[in-house]
Amino acid sequence: MSSTKQVLSPEARNGGFPHAGSNVSLRERAYRIRRHALRMGEVQGQGYIAQALGIADVLAVSYFHALRYRPDDVHWEGRDRFLLSIGHYAIALYAALIEAGILPESEIETYGADESRLPMSGMAAYTPGMEITGGSLGHGVGIAVGMALGLKRKRSDAFVYTLFSDGELNEGSIWEGVMGAAHWQLDNLIGIVDVNDQQADGPSSAMSSREPLHERFRAFGWHTQRVDGNDIDAVVAAFDAARAAKVAAPRIVICDTQMAKGVPFLETRERNHFLRVEAEEWQQAIDLLDANFSAKAP
Repeated sequence: MSSTKQVLSPEARNGGFPHAGSNVSLRERAYRIRRHALRMGEVQGQGYIAQALGIADVLAVSYFHALRYRPDDVHWEGRDRFLLSIGHYAIALYAALIEAGILPESEIETYGADESRLPMSGMAAYTPGMEITGGSLGHGVGIAVGMALGLKRKRSDAFVYTLFSDGELNEGSIWEGVMGAAHWQLDNLIGIVDVNDQQADGPSSAMSSREPLHERFRAFGWHTQRVDGNDIDAVVAAFDAARAAKVAAPRIVICDTQMAKGVPFLETRERNHFLRVEAEEWQQAIDLLDANFSAKAP
């Protein structure tokens, strides 16, 4: 599937799912997810913007190619579950949920405010479409194992996707979940690792040795792929292969991403784990994002 051609949506492929007949490209979805995130970041003047810009391509593929869901029925039993283990990436997931029609775009202005459904760290009790509260890092895989096992026992054909980060790999609970998923042969579980080599204290690779990551997951018994997470076509192919693999094992797609992808002056900003952006820079960032998208339009 080309990232610039018509999206064959989950609805068109599986029946009863969103965006039937959509001619919006995955590339445009990713651009719009980035733009929503920047607009939310401007409300507070700071936030985990770099992660949102970096993971936008993966979220576009997730919500507009891979996942089965109904925007007007977020608790529909037949849905695929998307678990955000990294709670501080909530701004990225909100942007995807807005683009998917699960949340209204008008709520962007409420980001991080008291009583908002868009708190700065994701909370499932507040936000439609957010499956778990992931503020305490390292638990997404374990929760996903329980969900996937439960769905299997109910004979559901739904998949569980869980997004976690390279920084979370420092948490022992991640590896307990990885072992449990392999033990239970959870072929309905698809893990996604965002490898951006950045965490609060500096480069993730400087905090703990983790490479070769794909070989580690393979050794744990997972069906393993590694791709450029900012190459939409590569992510589509990897997600399709993960879902279609005829192996009795959980699947992992390791995605190498660029922090702040699409806004060059933020890409190169030192220690961009948590960005504080000057007031005039927000419009500059949006203008650069718009210009880059327009320049590459087919």
